[in-house]
Amino acid sequence: MDTHALLDRHSDALALFTDRVHAVRPDQWDDATPCAEWTVRDLVNHLTAEQLWVPPLVVEGRGTAEAGGTFDGDVLGAHPAVTWDRAASAAKAAFNGPGALERTVVLSYGERPATAYCAQMVADATVHAWDLSRAIGADETLPDDLVAFTAREVAPYATGLARSGMFSPAVKPPPDADAQTKLLCLLGREPWSREWADRSGGAGGTSV
Repeated sequence: MDTHALLDRHSDALALFTDRVHAVRPDQWDDATPCAEWTVRDLVNHLTAEQLWVPPLVVEGRGTAEAGGTFDGDVLGAHPAVTWDRAASAAKAAFNGPGALERTVVLSYGERPATAYCAQMVADATVHAWDLSRAIGADETLPDDLVAFTAREVAPYATGLARSGMFSPAVKPPPDADAQTKLLCLLGREPWSREWADRSGGAGGTSV
């Protein structure tokens, strides 16, 4: 995929998650999500912290070890949606900067091309947009292009995600499953089940 298409998918994924963040009602922030032990606030906090990392990594050339625990803990503050908007805008600007996708970033697991980092961010925002939609009762339909992109992105390393402890094991999709259902099943979700809602958390992934 060329860089223009990658940036388009990144913008689409951020817009999708932004829409869901702004749909969260004040009484839903402590509700459970399909992600193990995460509330709605925890989920949005996770994605927000990920966006906050982008400028230091991509623009400043800092590594995660160098930056330390800068974005650990709760980063949302009193106005979660506003904080998300600012973080998402800064991340988008960082990836769209001149030569940004030609760089190498230093992540917790080593050096990676900025294009690979951006692709992972697209996939993470896409899947977690479904998690958030399910948690708050919003439209769970993911755009076809983001589903296809995310499926291609995670396929090479999907089996390793469960071994890492970051995702639940893949589940077998129904025979008539569509592309979105197959993707969610690959990443440990069971779209037909709501058992997680009766617990403090449920099966699902945490990050890509």
